[in-house]
Amino acid sequence: MTSKTIADGILRALGIIVAIVILLAFLYKISAVLIYIAIAAVASLIGRPIVLFFRQKLKFNNTIAVIITMIFLVGVVAGVIALFVPLLIQQGQNLSLLNIDALQTNLEDLYGQLLQYIGVKSEDLEQSIKDSHLFSNLNFGILPDFLNSIIGILGSFSVGLFSVLFIAFFFLKDSKLFEESILTLIPSNKENRFQHSMETIKNLLSRYFVGLVFQILILFIIYSIVLFIFGIENAIVIAFLCALLNLIPYIGPIIGGILMAVLTMTSNVGADFSSVILPKTSYVMIGFIIGQLVDNFFSQPFIFSNSVKSHPLEIFLIIIIGGLLLGVAGMIIAVPGYTAIKVILKEFFSENKIVKSLTKNL
Repeated sequence: MTSKTIADGILRALGIIVAIVILLAFLYKISAVLIYIAIAAVASLIGRPIVLFFRQKLKFNNTIAVIITMIFLVGVVAGVIALFVPLLIQQGQNLSLLNIDALQTNLEDLYGQLLQYIGVKSEDLEQSIKDSHLFSNLNFGILPDFLNSIIGILGSFSVGLFSVLFIAFFFLKDSKLFEESILTLIPSNKENRFQHSMETIKNLLSRYFVGLVFQILILFIIYSIVLFIFGIENAIVIAFLCALLNLIPYIGPIIGGILMAVLTMTSNVGADFSSVILPKTSYVMIGFIIGQLVDNFFSQPFIFSNSVKSHPLEIFLIIIIGGLLLGVAGMIIAVPGYTAIKVILKEFFSENKIVKSLTKNL
């Protein structure tokens, strides 16, 4: 091996490293666009069964079927926005006029009642509140600023929403658009296999995402009924947020339960703790647990067994690995990503013993 060969190898390696760095920097710069494409792809997968229904059952033209589907999806998004925006605006106005000292006093009273209920003596109670400086250290004045910033985010969100809907329309109208763009990178002798695997992936993920929509809907209905029964303010919004958090595996339900308990307690600030706040919160949490039992023993097994066709233990391990690698985002994309990988492995490495074992249900 000559020095020239070694030098050429080093230069080639440096060139590859520089190219990778430039590519990663480019992807980072256009990360917003990539997110829009990813969300649009999910929206198109959710809308795909609706388009197929209009095309195959009702014999609609493809363009008309896509337009009707997009109107339906836009209507759903508009409904969610109509649900949250007025509430945020109203709460922002209320908090801008809020007596922060009164809020702090009410929360201190709630904290005091909690300590008193669990057996802390009254003289120790006052000293505990003074020594803890729990509420004096909190800057309650940030609440109006926080809600106003959310409203600002919703304003910029409209640009992203338009981009997602525009991309999703063409993904639905020309379902081969994304596939054909990837085919340019696939060798000719592998194209048929790739097309078959893409069709299988689209079918499986469509059923998976539609299943998730029904999962959220079932939890939303259960939570709404529970919160309405016990007269909790903004019951629909709280129920929707807690149901939506369920999309984050394992961590989401815990956060949702804490959020529901806290919002239930704060909606009754000023009432007697032992006769009003504690019983209401307990009953609401029982309803929350019932919703989780329905989700864990009915919704999730149905979704995983009939969509991605993977064993629950398999799903559990993949979600944990996704969380370790990419955090919460990894937990969310773990199942669809793993499903796509399984389909591709089955198509191209079907004779491999490990692949056979993993994909026997596909």
